[in-house]
Amino acid sequence: CSRWEEEKKEDGVKWMQLEHRGPYFVPPYEPLPKDVQFYYDGKPLKLSLATEEIATFYAKMLDHEYTTKEIFQNNFFHDWRKEMTSEEQEIIKDLDKCDFGEIHKYFVDKNEARKALPKEEKQKLKEEADKIQEEYGYCILDGHREKIGNFKTEPPGLFRGRGEHPKMGMLKKRIMPEDVIINCSKDSKIPEPPEGHKWKEVRFDNTVTWLASWTENIQNTLKYIMLNPSSKLKGEKDWQKYGVARRLKDVVHTIRAQYRKDWKSKEIKKRQRAVALYFIDKLALRAGNEKEEGETADTVGCCSLRVEHIQLHPQLDGQEHVVEFDFLGKDSIRYYNKVSVEKPVFKNLQLFMKNKDPSDDLFDHLNTTFLNKHLQDLMDGLTAKVFRTYNASITLQEQLKALTNPEDNVAGKLLSYNRANRAVAILCNHQRSIPKTFARSMQVLQEKIDAKKKQVEEAQEEVKKAEDEFKDTKDAKAEVNVEKKKKLLKRLEEQLARMNIQATDKEENKQIALGTSKLNYLDPRITVAWCKKFGIPIEKVYNKTQREKFAWAIDMAGEDFEF
Repeated sequence: CSRWEEEKKEDGVKWMQLEHRGPYFVPPYEPLPKDVQFYYDGKPLKLSLATEEIATFYAKMLDHEYTTKEIFQNNFFHDWRKEMTSEEQEIIKDLDKCDFGEIHKYFVDKNEARKALPKEEKQKLKEEADKIQEEYGYCILDGHREKIGNFKTEPPGLFRGRGEHPKMGMLKKRIMPEDVIINCSKDSKIPEPPEGHKWKEVRFDNTVTWLASWTENIQNTLKYIMLNPSSKLKGEKDWQKYGVARRLKDVVHTIRAQYRKDWKSKEIKKRQRAVALYFIDKLALRAGNEKEEGETADTVGCCSLRVEHIQLHPQLDGQEHVVEFDFLGKDSIRYYNKVSVEKPVFKNLQLFMKNKDPSDDLFDHLNTTFLNKHLQDLMDGLTAKVFRTYNASITLQEQLKALTNPEDNVAGKLLSYNRANRAVAILCNHQRSIPKTFARSMQVLQEKIDAKKKQVEEAQEEVKKAEDEFKDTKDAKAEVNVEKKKKLLKRLEEQLARMNIQATDKEENKQIALGTSKLNYLDPRITVAWCKKFGIPIEKVYNKTQREKFAWAIDMAGEDFEF
């Protein structure tokens, strides 16, 4: 039997045997050389070790826009002062008088030097990293040697967060063995803490899949060391996730009929739930859990939308009943969309917004717990999140059917694949900022295209010349020459077509992030089946990491797989 389908364990039990080395701790701080100085108010100032280390965190980020933001500066300075000696606190009272320039330059130079190392030196560093990976990067789980995802603790530094995070610039503390809970099996060789230290706790809990955990000091959330996505355990979890989404396909019609009926319910609570579910289903919005205020950036999802986040237009751009959404979603990514909705939805929204302030909740009788409880009643295992997976996967499958032309060459088919993937990314609002290198690399590609065009024109001339010569001489040698020139022309034309496709693909893709949906929302079997059906090598679509993560799908899916 394949390793994806071994014996099933009792409910809730994730493993029988788990043995590992514990986390790899970031090496201790190395003090700056004597000639690299920090200046306060124009004068050099020798800092205590702890204070100096935190200064280097800020210095390393000087050319980053974070350090220009007031919130970042204030949070950093507040946390930095807390760690200073009382003498330092007496002197250092104003961030504007601090000069980190020399320290910054030291790290920039160090980085450049590392890049310029000769090949042998780089190889040596790689071997050292591989040794650590071999020693700490694997565990034994139920007799299999499995790769661990993140076996190193996060280094200390300054918190960045995404978007306008209120905590940016705060000090992310160094993780010590005393902070770490180890999880392994009772009879295994229990990992040794680094010398002179002890673990916070060792537990033997086989109902969870993490190997170690600690609480990080900024959001007070738990961080875990988990298995690599390519491991059997994660593969099974992935497989199950898409299994649930495929089950939704069979009942989605019933669910849609139900929420349509509930738009007219006598209970406002049910009406709100039905409209929210319509958005989650139609627009693939995230559910939107409640959050602690002031702890995180002000981001919302469907259930936590406020009146200020939508505008209603009875008529707009030739469509009726248009809802205009504008809010910050997960990771402070802006969601902006104008959608024509069904009339009862529009009427309900007018009702939900009546006599409310802009900062009031749109769905004031609804939370995600109430919504998910209802979904669980409709189908076992169904939550709001499943709709995103379902709609993403079904969109990919339908777009691939619509866009793939069996007559196209590989490059043409891959463009169709990326376009189908883009449709999903747009549905899920997976954006990225235009890469800094975009304009330059586009220019390089355009220059290559222009050069290739010239070659094609020259080759066309050559063909014409060869044909004229053959007409004159009717010579066998001249005939062979015509064929040769035609072959060359064809090859150049194909290369030009490929480059043009590449340019189209690049341009369409500049603000869209394809990776998120590829890794998290799209059943890989759809892609594997498409590759097998059209003879596309899988490595043209999935890179090495993705192929490892989706090994289960590559094993299991034939070309006839239907989501």
